[in-house]
Amino acid sequence: MGDTAGRVTRRRLRTRANLLDAAFSVFAAKGFGHVSIEEICEAAGYTRGAFYSNFDGLDELFFALYAERAELIAEQVSGALALDGPDLDVTAAVDRVADVLLLDRDWLLVKTDFLVHAARDPEVARCLLEHRARLRRAIADRLARARGHTRLPAVLGDAEGAAHAVVAAYDGVTTRLLLDRDVAGARAWLKQLLTALLTG
Repeated sequence: MGDTAGRVTRRRLRTRANLLDAAFSVFAAKGFGHVSIEEICEAAGYTRGAFYSNFDGLDELFFALYAERAELIAEQVSGALALDGPDLDVTAAVDRVADVLLLDRDWLLVKTDFLVHAARDPEVARCLLEHRARLRRAIADRLARARGHTRLPAVLGDAEGAAHAVVAAYDGVTTRLLLDRDVAGARAWLKQLLTALLTG
């Protein structure tokens, strides 16, 4: 019985992961609000029954998708900032963070859809604000613990203020990226902007 239950659980987790992957592609191509459950099932190769055994509807799937990707990016940013040890080489850290944040234009399309969705739904907005706060805390914590290389410009205040500036810069640069599709240009501009912000 235990082996059977384990196989069922693994199969269900695989089905859920495949549905999320398919949904990511479909949402990036067509946008949330323009996608049906049937389209996601078709892209994943599953029935509606498989969909409803994992999600109550598109809203729940969309939030699960956003939460999964947002968690991954928060971990990547934290990891990129941790590589210098106790000292922080701002230029090298900015390069690594910019590379993590700007690799996937499809993610930015889905993220933007989620932002618009959250603006109309207070509960979704609360979850999005929690994610953004977590990302800022990871950046602020790393800046606050850094020794040696890092002396933040006075205009930013403390590490928390610097973290807000980093996230705001990212938001602005990615808006441009969505419009001009120039990933290399956006990455270069973000690196310049963050380096200037954090070193004065």
